[in-house]
Amino acid sequence: MIDIKFLRQNPDLVKENIKKKFQDKKLPLVDEVIVLDEELRKTKAQADEIRASRNTLSASIGALMREKKIEEANKIKEQVSENNKKLIELKAKEQELSAKVKKIMMMIPNIIDPSVPIGKDDSENVEVKRFLEPKVPAFEVPYHLDIIEKLNGIDLDSARKVAGNGFYYLMGDIARLQSAVLTYARDFMINKGFTYCIPPFMIRSDVVTGVMSFEEMDAMMYKIEGEDLYLIGTSEHSMIGKFIDTINSKDKLPYTLTSYSPCFRKEKGAHGIEERGIYRIHQFEKQEMIVVCEPEDSMDWFHKLYSYTVELFTSMQIPVRTLECCSGDLADLKVKSIDVEAWSPRQKKYFEVGSCSNLGDAQARRLGIRIKGEKGNYFAHTLNNTVVAPPRMLIALLENHLQEDGSIYIPEVLRPYMGGKEFIR
Repeated sequence: MIDIKFLRQNPDLVKENIKKKFQDKKLPLVDEVIVLDEELRKTKAQADEIRASRNTLSASIGALMREKKIEEANKIKEQVSENNKKLIELKAKEQELSAKVKKIMMMIPNIIDPSVPIGKDDSENVEVKRFLEPKVPAFEVPYHLDIIEKLNGIDLDSARKVAGNGFYYLMGDIARLQSAVLTYARDFMINKGFTYCIPPFMIRSDVVTGVMSFEEMDAMMYKIEGEDLYLIGTSEHSMIGKFIDTINSKDKLPYTLTSYSPCFRKEKGAHGIEERGIYRIHQFEKQEMIVVCEPEDSMDWFHKLYSYTVELFTSMQIPVRTLECCSGDLADLKVKSIDVEAWSPRQKKYFEVGSCSNLGDAQARRLGIRIKGEKGNYFAHTLNNTVVAPPRMLIALLENHLQEDGSIYIPEVLRPYMGGKEFIR
């Protein structure tokens, strides 16, 4: 959510930003919120005037009573009573206008960074750099589900009976491999100086609306019936929520946290063959990283964060590339975003395995995350990045390390977490 003062002073710039995101239907919201904001400020000013008058009148009542001017005092009491009634009306109007302004402001997209490429959708994202040489083996690489099934690593039929489509039982060495990846990712981030955290797996609605747009919430989140709680779709929501309504000392920043959690997503809509199996599911595990920092440091942290994901993948000998998200592919709260994509020898192309986002002060403004400054408090900047999400990581690992005999080569960095095994057979 951008600053209403900024919008008030720069309406044309805000409209231009909306056009860059190809969301022209939102253009009228700018003029609408300016009118509502002006009415809100007038209402507040009127209430302040009446409040000041009421206080002055109230102070004079005691003096009049002492002077035995009872009739005059009673008239002033009536005026004070009338002022109180007006204030109640104005307070109700103020609350109504504030709610309308907030609702619209939460729909207006954040100002994107000037470096973001302009494009309508993810087809116009821009490749930044490749790491390790992508290879296609001489033998045919089967679909990832076939690879796992031949290794007795998955049970979809039982999962359908227990929970329905979009769930699975991982079994044996494949389940162990997933846990190995998560544990390695945890230690990798701890060695980068991040504090390890296991967050709540449910969050309240005020945190949900603080960390994401309404469209994202509807598409992703599972609501707990009868409770003001949602299952997290990704642990950065819970992690950023940790700082809700806080005033943070400059000397303690930045906060750098890495978190483990299960994640739950609706994943609405039908998906093609490549997004079946374990690619797009309702429940998965994830290692995440978040940063809360000074505004001037956020872009440096942005580049550090996605470089950690690249380093993690290449340490497991998986070729990756970085892809900058264009303006039309950025979620409304994001200032800038880069995806990390892993090579798929089967598809002979890259696919997304992680995403790094700089959200500027948008989340901090919604959640009230401030920094105590010498000249007053100001909003922090927040960032998040996927360390690893094993379902997709597992696909990348299996395809890139599949041997001709159907076994899976285990990269050296994972072997300590796999009891020293070099292969899954």
